[in-house]
Amino acid sequence: MQEKEKIIEEILKSNNILIVGHILPDGDDVSSVVSMKSGLEKLNKKCTAVIDDDIPEYLLQFPLVKKEIKDFSSIENDLNKFDLMIVLDASSTDRIGKIEKYLEFFKVVLIDHHATNTHFADINWVDFKMSSTAQMVYRILNDLNVDYDEELATMNLLGIATDTGFFRYQNTGTQVFKDAAALTEKGANISYIANLILDSTPIEHLYLLKDIISNLQLLLNGQIAYTTITLDMLSAYGIIPKDAPSFVEKLRSIRNVEVAIVFQEYERGLYHVSLRSKEWADVSKIAVHFGGGGHPRAAGFSLKTDKIKSSIQEVLDFITKFMKNEENSKIL
Repeated sequence: MQEKEKIIEEILKSNNILIVGHILPDGDDVSSVVSMKSGLEKLNKKCTAVIDDDIPEYLLQFPLVKKEIKDFSSIENDLNKFDLMIVLDASSTDRIGKIEKYLEFFKVVLIDHHATNTHFADINWVDFKMSSTAQMVYRILNDLNVDYDEELATMNLLGIATDTGFFRYQNTGTQVFKDAAALTEKGANISYIANLILDSTPIEHLYLLKDIISNLQLLLNGQIAYTTITLDMLSAYGIIPKDAPSFVEKLRSIRNVEVAIVFQEYERGLYHVSLRSKEWADVSKIAVHFGGGGHPRAAGFSLKTDKIKSSIQEVLDFITKFMKNEENSKIL
């Protein structure tokens, strides 16, 4: 029996299910968590969706997100009522926040598409060929014959759309379009998703972009682009860290840039580092070196430091050496 079928079997025999996302939630994670909860409830399963972190404002624009996702503290004293935990889009246990310390008390299944996944659950369906965890959730709900409505279909498509860069990234294969088309036939509204994600930028974010561009640095003959976002920069425009755009995609879009890096200060002494590559550099290897993870073209890690300048230089030195080695291996 394949891992997906094992997970379906566990779902069918469970009555009260806890569905868990990861810290620093993105579109794929939020989409997967909400879609799984809404879909399983259509099968008369009792479900609770939890993310142990603040959800960015741009995702709270979707009504189901506000309605369905709870903070972990609100259910921490009621964990004994659940008979199954489904973890979505998390590559390692530290990615699920305080929920990590309760893993051993549950039957845990994991659904994820990160190649750096540590397979920490009892049943692990990890497929890095999938574009997104949301696409994997669609496969499970479809196999369970869930009756999609427009709201569920749109929420499920959200994760696929955002994790493929609205069908621009290298993870956009034939099956992605087939699954997106199937969700569209079920009522998913890609225009609605695009309007909320791409066409509702707060003016404060554009002011911040101006500062980010002024701090932009290029290395290795323009192949590396990096910048830093500090708490002071965010505060100047009334932006809180969870709602701060990293703009790492904009750095990657610069001609001749292969690797883009954004160091964002999330709290004093803690930085989140976003990595993106364009064609050949596997940034997941960089992220793993610094304790993080991700995909070949999109990855990240956290950096705890009170000497950010020297820490940034250490990261840049490693990436520069890494890219030179990668280029040499391509030539050979």
